[in-house]
Amino acid sequence: MKVVILAGGYGSRLSEYTKTIPKPMVKVLGKPIIQRIIDYYISYGHYEFYIAIGYKGQELKKYFLKRKFPKKIKINLIETGKNTMTGGRLKRLRSYLNDTFLMTYGDGLSNVNLNKLLNFHNKNKKTFTLTAVRPPARFGVIKIKGNYVNYFKEKNSLDEGWINGGFFVIEPKFLKYVKNDSTFLEREPFEKLTKNKELVAYKHKGFWQCMDTLRDKEILERKLKEMNLLQQGKRKLKSKK
Repeated sequence: MKVVILAGGYGSRLSEYTKTIPKPMVKVLGKPIIQRIIDYYISYGHYEFYIAIGYKGQELKKYFLKRKFPKKIKINLIETGKNTMTGGRLKRLRSYLNDTFLMTYGDGLSNVNLNKLLNFHNKNKKTFTLTAVRPPARFGVIKIKGNYVNYFKEKNSLDEGWINGGFFVIEPKFLKYVKNDSTFLEREPFEKLTKNKELVAYKHKGFWQCMDTLRDKEILERKLKEMNLLQQGKRKLKSKK
């Protein structure tokens, strides 16, 4: 199945890196995040990628020209303009998207089960399936009476509701909801889908982390280290049995 990755935005909130490279090329534990995203889809048997490039797209071209992939893996870099919005970038790929396809942003990682996500989409038979995730908890909650704190609770991500975590399954007919280059995927198209009851959400309660800011990058790296240590521990336990 074809996989679309949006990788053309300015990434201005991560300007510590994006003054010189596009955000998908920012390294997470030594590897560009876009490579980690591609590796994840490959692990589920998806080998054909369409990467929508824009801002500093030449850096992505340089990277993928140097990379050697097995023949079955196809990386297509498609110019979609520097100032094109998310919906517009997707619409510029319409000539490649004739069947159900997968899509994600080039700045987030998750351990969502892509097989279950696709089965959910097929079962519901709707135009668009998004992965809903719990946003990372950021702040504790306090209540003050006079000068005294009389309630304190560390905020839990479960208190935050659900947000769009990316990792989409999309039918080609969705592209008719996108007007032009200035269309944000997450605004008018989603509003119209919602009104027409064509947008469904697959709830993912596992790992998910975006990389909008330097703080997000640090959190993402810490979480990946913790997950790697956990996996190593599980492998050691299995080898002892």
